[in-house]
Amino acid sequence: MIQKREDIKDRFVEAFGTEPVVFRAPGRINIIGEHTDYNDGFVLPAAIDLAVYVFIQRSGSDQSKLISIDLDESYFFNIKEALAPVDQGWVNYFLGVIDQLQMAGHQLEGFNLMFTSDIPMGSGLSSSAALECGFGQALIDLFDLNVPKMDLAKMGQAAEHKFAGVKCGIMDQFASCMGKDGHVVRLDCRSLEFEYYPADFKAYDLVLFDSNVKHNLADSQYNIRRAQCEEGVKALQSVNPDITSLREANLEDLAEAQASMEEVVYRRCKYAIEENIRVQTVCEALQAGEIERVGQIMLETHHGLSKDYEVSCKELDTLIEIATNCEGHIGGRMMGGGFGGCTINLIRKDKVDKVISQVVDGYKKALGIDTKVYRVAIADGVGRLK
Repeated sequence: MIQKREDIKDRFVEAFGTEPVVFRAPGRINIIGEHTDYNDGFVLPAAIDLAVYVFIQRSGSDQSKLISIDLDESYFFNIKEALAPVDQGWVNYFLGVIDQLQMAGHQLEGFNLMFTSDIPMGSGLSSSAALECGFGQALIDLFDLNVPKMDLAKMGQAAEHKFAGVKCGIMDQFASCMGKDGHVVRLDCRSLEFEYYPADFKAYDLVLFDSNVKHNLADSQYNIRRAQCEEGVKALQSVNPDITSLREANLEDLAEAQASMEEVVYRRCKYAIEENIRVQTVCEALQAGEIERVGQIMLETHHGLSKDYEVSCKELDTLIEIATNCEGHIGGRMMGGGFGGCTINLIRKDKVDKVISQVVDGYKKALGIDTKVYRVAIADGVGRLK
């Protein structure tokens, strides 16, 4: 990627006659804390070493040009004209960020931009959030705007809601903006307060196995899970009127309210309450350097997602089952909304190549599907490259 960046800088100079400034915005993983965000709970993301790279410079006029190196597409527009979503989907992430900055009263001028990414598309590593944060930081620096990184994360989220039409949570943009090398970040999804925890994975590798499937249940089942959690909160309020979300409930409350809720609603609530407990337990394990304990808790989360929350699928369960039976695999779980996508795994460095080979071969033999493998490391959040 370093050589590619140098090539793009040369292309930029050739196309526009000026030297660009370059920004890097990472994708993200989530160690633990799945389906907790809309229950006012906690998540534990980290920025990674796969990223979007933005090359930018003022154009000297109101005219702006966006160039996607990877798609070999471009888009022209006037920065002073009204913005609205367009048919070129990738362009909307840029227009949405511009719209947010202008709505906040910031004055922008024309610019020229090229970008590339080594974040695999559709892998669940939040390439869209990285694009929004990298571009937003580029504009902030280029035009000397006073925008804190937390505000940039909120703008990226709003841009995705309004221009891309995706009702995402705040975690992806937050991790891309606020990530810190060697650390995970515990984010309170209700207050947006956050705290860094050391993630000393030196003896271990983080490996993602892509199931290469995406079942179309994801969106409809997401809405059903949210409704079931809300139904559970109403039942819990009969035993504790102060409960306004599952974040405030404990397992004792749930046991007391169990008779007044359907069995499936009980299991959804049980998972969400236990997952918040697991996030805190993982934070304590990280502080104590107990990485193998972290792996075990990740497996507990996968079991909960598969059996109680029921957002896993045969492919994800198969990947975890095969990996768990490999020497050197200390834990893993499905990552993301579910019904496809990736598993995230902690594997001892001295065994990682063998585990990868066993999982790739085993998955193909079991289901006839190839799996993509992504080895990632925790890295810093968005910033300008020297």
